[in-house]
Amino acid sequence: MEEKPDINKNAFHLAGIVPVSGHKKDFGFEWDNVMMPIAENYTAIERSIMECAYAGCETIWIVCNKDIQPLIRHRIGEMVQDPIWYGRVLAAYPEDQRKQIPIYYIPIHPKDRDRVDCYAWSILHGANTAYWISKQTSIWVTPDKYYVSFPLSVYPEDAPRQYRSKISSDNNFFFCYNGKTVKDGEYLGFSFGPQDFIESRRVIRKEGTKQWKHSGDEMPTEKLPIEKRWSARNFSLDKVFKPVIIIESDIKELEWFHDLSTWEGYVNFFASEECKTIKRPYEGLIKYHEWSGLGVENANKDNDNNDD
Repeated sequence: MEEKPDINKNAFHLAGIVPVSGHKKDFGFEWDNVMMPIAENYTAIERSIMECAYAGCETIWIVCNKDIQPLIRHRIGEMVQDPIWYGRVLAAYPEDQRKQIPIYYIPIHPKDRDRVDCYAWSILHGANTAYWISKQTSIWVTPDKYYVSFPLSVYPEDAPRQYRSKISSDNNFFFCYNGKTVKDGEYLGFSFGPQDFIESRRVIRKEGTKQWKHSGDEMPTEKLPIEKRWSARNFSLDKVFKPVIIIESDIKELEWFHDLSTWEGYVNFFASEECKTIKRPYEGLIKYHEWSGLGVENANKDNDNNDD
């Protein structure tokens, strides 16, 4: 991964990363925890996608393995509307002003599973895949920054709206709550760049163990005990993202925040007053939609006719 030769502010590509694989949490249902409801007809991962949309992401990349991908894809589809442009009803032709944000689904590579697939790796893998797929088109459409939204947390999805220009800038952006950020292991949105990706990936590559015991420059001859092999699969967020550069002026405090990674945290959210403020976005902003291929009849014709 490398930075573009020059950043054009008018063509800034902010890629949204929604990590699903690797969180190691399970409530015991047939579906993943990110599909748990947080309001009527509104799931945790849908809130996360809306957060990316409010942050100004041009693309959204959901990192989930193929065993849970069909259900998530059936619920979300392949695009979401940019809420800023969707609401410009006073324009001469409002529908022409709307911007669609494509959603892509990425599985963890089989060679990484049960080896380095911690929750932080899900983020890094999503960013790396977004970069290389974009580069196949052109170096000029590769992401300049990556914004991470955690589906296992809940706070106002429109919180990034007033900071869109800061998020799509050279500096990294962090949300915090009670003085803590993702660098403290909290599931709070943040952005990072190509150099931060390299430094964070180095933590996993250099500090994580493999199958054989390290013996300096000599050929390894002794295997590590099973419980000590591939230690990177258990690395925490704060350990992996410790090298990410953070500037005090680019940290913004949230009014409230709930961690949904445990059943206790999930129950506490519904017992809170903030639960009453979370509602599903209005119809048309987020709904199932597929991109039709070239020469293929529009499969969304019936749905589009029902837009408000």
